[in-house]
Amino acid sequence: MVLKIGVIGTGAIGQDHIRRITHSLTGAEIVAVTDVNKEQAYTVVERENLNAKVYENGHDVIEADEVDAVIVTSWGPTHEEFVLASIAAGKPVFCEKPLATTAEGCKKIVDAEIAHGKPLVQVGFMRRYDKSYRQLKKVVDAGKVGDPLMVHCAHRAPSAPGFSGDMALTDAFVHEIDVLRWLLNDDYVSAQVILPRNTRLADKGLQDPHIVLLETKQGIRIDTEIFVNCQYGYDIQCQVVGETGTANLPEPSSVTIRSETKLSTDILVDWKDRFIDSYDVELQEWINSTMKGEMNGPSAWDGYVVAVTADACVKAKETGGIVPIEMPERPAFYDKLDAFIKA
Repeated sequence: MVLKIGVIGTGAIGQDHIRRITHSLTGAEIVAVTDVNKEQAYTVVERENLNAKVYENGHDVIEADEVDAVIVTSWGPTHEEFVLASIAAGKPVFCEKPLATTAEGCKKIVDAEIAHGKPLVQVGFMRRYDKSYRQLKKVVDAGKVGDPLMVHCAHRAPSAPGFSGDMALTDAFVHEIDVLRWLLNDDYVSAQVILPRNTRLADKGLQDPHIVLLETKQGIRIDTEIFVNCQYGYDIQCQVVGETGTANLPEPSSVTIRSETKLSTDILVDWKDRFIDSYDVELQEWINSTMKGEMNGPSAWDGYVVAVTADACVKAKETGGIVPIEMPERPAFYDKLDAFIKA
């Protein structure tokens, strides 16, 4: 049996997912696509030699009889609409972040999924599938450094074309928000944002860097530097400080060179190169779970928590104060996903 997938949005990430499902992964095929740029959709179908129909819009893809499951990789503000439509159609849906552009929109999706009675939504937080993060989580879960007390993180990118306003928090830092909850199996209670001296290399009007301080329910303190114009490369760091030791996120595999009186290691520049393998693992596990009638990845509730936390960070940046992170108790509906969260 093959999972027949409809893809809404054939931009860069949509094309990447189509390519990996068609040429690298197993158990699925693309049977329907759509994009606001219809010509681009046809070009992708032809280039990838897909046996797929190009539909007029996302709703037609969702309602198509041949489509078993949906991937949403369209423009962010359309995600809520298409995810809600997928739930209404009873079809599993993989949605790239953001789940919705507002916390209220995310909560609507949570409520709709609960009303449907079965988890259908997975959000594209791919760091949970990264080999390095999974190695770090094994160490933490095994208690090899004792109970976590502090976490030090950095999210650095060489440049941030198109970034404006609060996008360093709402588009970049959201990955830390999700993966650190998963890593620590804990939720956040407050946020504070500290603004260092601004780099001259940021676009006009863009604050860069940021330092975000989070506190969890268990009292773990997290500090994260978000620096999206660091120039030198794409550099993701995470260190867990426990009662009896520390554990660092392993660096991506690279060759150490001793030459010309120097000891050097290449640093990645493109975020896609850093997490390319995690995208493959993420989508293959989604395909496998969907075929079993399960949903085992980052849930709609996780998408909602990230949105609420990101909103608190933006408010903390604006006010300069410590902002409480308040949300309802997680619905029992999502308890069945605990096995994955703790794995």
